[in-house]
Amino acid sequence: MSDTFRLCHVDELPEGCSRGFDPLQQGQDSVLLVRWQGRFHAYLDACPHHGGTPMAWRKDAYLNAVGDRIVCHAHGAQFDIATGQCTLGPCLGQALTRLPIEQSPQGELCVPCHPLISKNGDNP
Repeated sequence: MSDTFRLCHVDELPEGCSRGFDPLQQGQDSVLLVRWQGRFHAYLDACPHHGGTPMAWRKDAYLNAVGDRIVCHAHGAQFDIATGQCTLGPCLGQALTRLPIEQSPQGELCVPCHPLISKNGDNP
């Protein structure tokens, strides 16, 4: 997993919760991770509606009150957790950018470097 960024251990994110990460250490989360129905889902923390606006209204607050949708708190758009597809709001027909997750035998969750670097134009 040398070309990856470590996010967390599987035990660090409880079921039904979300968390943001700043793997490029730029002072702002660029990856969001959700544990939902026993699976992990990672996306770029960027709403497709308006130039990649960050999604959370406060640290790690990516889900609606029920916990069954990812929400862009800037626009009110809602996204299916499993697919990233917009289900309500100004970006219907668009989707969040999914990141593949690698899990080590020890339970460490990582995402590949290349989508993050190409999005931001930065090097890790």
